[in-house]
Amino acid sequence: MSTGNSSTGTSSGSNSNAHTSTGTTTGPRTGQGPGTASGTASGTGEISTFKGQERALRADRLGTAGLLLSVLAASAPLMTVAGVMPTVYGVVGIVGQPLLYVILGVVLVLFSFGYAEMSRHVHNAGAFYAYIARGLGATAGASASLVALLAYNAMQVGIYGLFGFEVSGLFATYLDLTVAWWVPAVIAAVVVGLLGWLKIDLNAKVLGVLILIEVALVVIFDIAFVADPGKDGVSLHAFNPDTLTSAGFGTALCFCIAAFVGFEQAPVYAEETSRPNVVVRRVMFLAVGLSALFLALSAWAISVATGPGSVVATAGEQGPGLIFGLTEDRLGTTFTDVLHVLFVTGMFAALLSFHNVVARYAFAMGREGLLPAAFGRTSTSSGAPAYGSALQSVFSLVVVVAFAVTDDKPVGDPTAPILRLFTWMANIGALGVILLMAAASFAVIAFFVRRGAAGAQAARLVASALAGLSLVAVAVYTVKDFDLLVGAGPDSALSWILPGIVGLTLVGGLVYGAVLRSVKPDVHARIGLGNEAFQLEKAAQS
Repeated sequence: MSTGNSSTGTSSGSNSNAHTSTGTTTGPRTGQGPGTASGTASGTGEISTFKGQERALRADRLGTAGLLLSVLAASAPLMTVAGVMPTVYGVVGIVGQPLLYVILGVVLVLFSFGYAEMSRHVHNAGAFYAYIARGLGATAGASASLVALLAYNAMQVGIYGLFGFEVSGLFATYLDLTVAWWVPAVIAAVVVGLLGWLKIDLNAKVLGVLILIEVALVVIFDIAFVADPGKDGVSLHAFNPDTLTSAGFGTALCFCIAAFVGFEQAPVYAEETSRPNVVVRRVMFLAVGLSALFLALSAWAISVATGPGSVVATAGEQGPGLIFGLTEDRLGTTFTDVLHVLFVTGMFAALLSFHNVVARYAFAMGREGLLPAAFGRTSTSSGAPAYGSALQSVFSLVVVVAFAVTDDKPVGDPTAPILRLFTWMANIGALGVILLMAAASFAVIAFFVRRGAAGAQAARLVASALAGLSLVAVAVYTVKDFDLLVGAGPDSALSWILPGIVGLTLVGGLVYGAVLRSVKPDVHARIGLGNEAFQLEKAAQS
């Protein structure tokens, strides 16, 4: 079993401590063709791509199914259907939500053409920032690394607010126990942290079981909704383009694109897959396609169950309780009780999925010198990025405790856990991911143009350009409507403070990259190279 990836993107034989490459590597920044490295590993005529096994994630741990389930778990299907969809219908007032998922699915497929192709050339657990570094330069890559760390941390820790509130609600409903929201949130953070230290294939099995049960239940109630429609019957009105002409279009766009977050995480696991050149791109297209189909059909089924003419008013009255009310009428109390429990386990799956992604970004950054070197080492027993996992757990606990301490509302009031922790953090994270996807789209174009492959990759570059421009438009809408996204008034300071956190991180990352270029040019030079950096070091020392 190999323990890393070669610079050519293929896995070759290795001993227990080092994986070897063909002796060639792409240039560190422009990637213009291979340059021969002169150093050799003793007696082999080949060059080690990393210094030791503790600097590499264990390969051959994930296949197509395991990787697909791991990335789909981040989107928390039931949480999206029960939480996001009623909000878009009731608060934003967009009847054409199903059509929005189709449109965004097309945009993200366009994005995936270039992004997936990039994954064949660059295998790095710091996917977004590595791609941006290889296309737009190391300084941009340093900025992207901090934005990615902020975005995925924010999205992960935000879910603890919703998770804690829902679990405390279950205790109150079924056990008649009063439990503050932060108690289950803290317990979940500890459990997620412990699982993060385990082998990724074990994590994938946990996620797989949870996500499959969750999706099965959603499919069941979708069928029930269509089989027993509202007063308007089975109508396709929600797919009519005229339903997208209301003033809330931009806000709905922001909510709906957040429902797809997760598919772009596939390249993060490239070093741990059995065949990264094949598996990563396959999973990305499967994840986007399945998500678009699943989301569009589920949103449509809700509109059918309530009636397209009534869905906005009904969702506005019932909020997140809409789904549970519709299922209880059609499938009974027992099914709805199970759905409440699976709503919580689905959130736990999302917590674990985001945790794994953050841990791997921290690992990649530590390996390349953007974070202390300790983060760039893995556990000797499981091969997991243990220190990155610990960093994410500590961050989660600190934020949850901070919100708990400042929560002056009675138990059962969702103000702190949902309206603040979940809403604020989730939207900070969503904005960060949208900006990263936009930057990655343009980085793909720059990468292949610099390699002299623009002609061969012309179709993918056009797709990347269209996706990049569309994602920039979504980012503009997100910043413009941030007050609506976080439930603040138009004059609230939150409308600029919260997106400002992302902006400051982006600018701070550019400054950090510029400082590294001046003070530590060797660290700056290997940003985004991953294990290839060690190959370059070996060549330089010989």
